[in-house]
Amino acid sequence: EVQLVESGGGLVQAGGSLRLSCAASGFTFDDYTIGWFRQAPGKEREGISCISSSDSSTYYADSVKGRFTISSDNAENTVYLQMNSLKPEDTAVYYCAADRDRSGSLNRFKYDYWGQGTQVTVSS
Repeated sequence: EVQLVESGGGLVQAGGSLRLSCAASGFTFDDYTIGWFRQAPGKEREGISCISSSDSSTYYADSVKGRFTISSDNAENTVYLQMNSLKPEDTAVYYCAADRDRSGSLNRFKYDYWGQGTQVTVSS
């Protein structure tokens, strides 16, 4: 059974940091791109970062570039999202997802498996 389990969300003040984790199981981790997405109330789900399994290239949305860092521990089948300099507009439910296409994309429609999400709330 494919599972993606996010953790690490919570409440933080503006300017603070959080590190999200995405633990994957039930599929060959190295064969998938893992992406992070977020969805704020009333908004579409937005791709914010991904790491490709083909060459470990990383991609970021402009909204998080320079503040968020994605990394992968293939031995632990876990992908992390380090979030620094958080802003109130970063408040959302954060999801990780897996895409069979190893090249890397922030297009949510390409992703095959999704986690249940973790809430991140940034207070001003």
